Amino acid sequence: MSSQTNPIGVFDSGVGGLSVLRSIREQMPAEDVIYFGDQGHVPYGARSMVQIQNFSEGITRFLLKHDSKIIVVACNTASAAALKYLRATFPEVSFVGMEPAVKPAAEKTQTGKVGVLATPATFQGALYASVVERFGADVELFQHTCPGLVSQIEAGELDSPKTRAILEEALLPMLEKNIDTVVLGCTHYPFVIPLIEQIVGENVRVIDPAPSVARQAERLLEVRGLINPGSRDARVRFFTSGDSTSMKSLLPLLLGTDGEVESVKWKNDREIQ
Repeated sequence: MSSQTNPIGVFDSGVGGLSVLRSIREQMPAEDVIYFGDQGHVPYGARSMVQIQNFSEGITRFLLKHDSKIIVVACNTASAAALKYLRATFPEVSFVGMEPAVKPAAEKTQTGKVGVLATPATFQGALYASVVERFGADVELFQHTCPGLVSQIEAGELDSPKTRAILEEALLPMLEKNIDTVVLGCTHYPFVIPLIEQIVGENVRVIDPAPSVARQAERLLEVRGLINPGSRDARVRFFTSGDSTSMKSLLPLLLGTDGEVESVKWKNDREIQ
């Protein structure tokens, strides 16, 4: 039985979901959070749907074992591949997933031309197709998978020449097509918003979905009567299936804060030891 003082569970393939965690902390500073970065398997973008579903199921079981009251799938690829599966497998659990922000982009664009940056798995998923069908009919969408960008961000390379080159390859052709809005369809990408803004200039809007995901998580907790009534500064626990030292070194850069990172190991694709 979930209690108001139980933590929010958040997971991603790596450190990208820290962009969502950052928004959750701003929106709900009294909520404890457990963050799981599956860095042992990052990136998810090129993996099969079944694999991503298995990983997501294993992580969900891990977060529930740590008493998570809701689970935020802070990963566009996992949301696209596994959200429906997770809701069917854990009907008693409330999940919040990532949805590419095509709707707000379509509502705000003046030129009718929108760029979308996401991983191959997100673009190929039914979730993206459904969002485009519902909200993208009247706009022209230009898509790019930004190969290598997730790995650059995982390495803390937020402003290196290589990172800039990846983004320029994606964005410069879109700018030539007169886009005025860029949708970030991967939770890693908000960490390079300053670089994206340098490339696209001040007349192009960049949409970070993280704040709206944090608001949705808060709405869900309110509906279920699970908002933590405390006013204290809450605690975040970090877990990784990869190198804990590596994740720990990225926290000041990505979150502006320090923290201990606990290391866990996978037993098989669905089970964490």
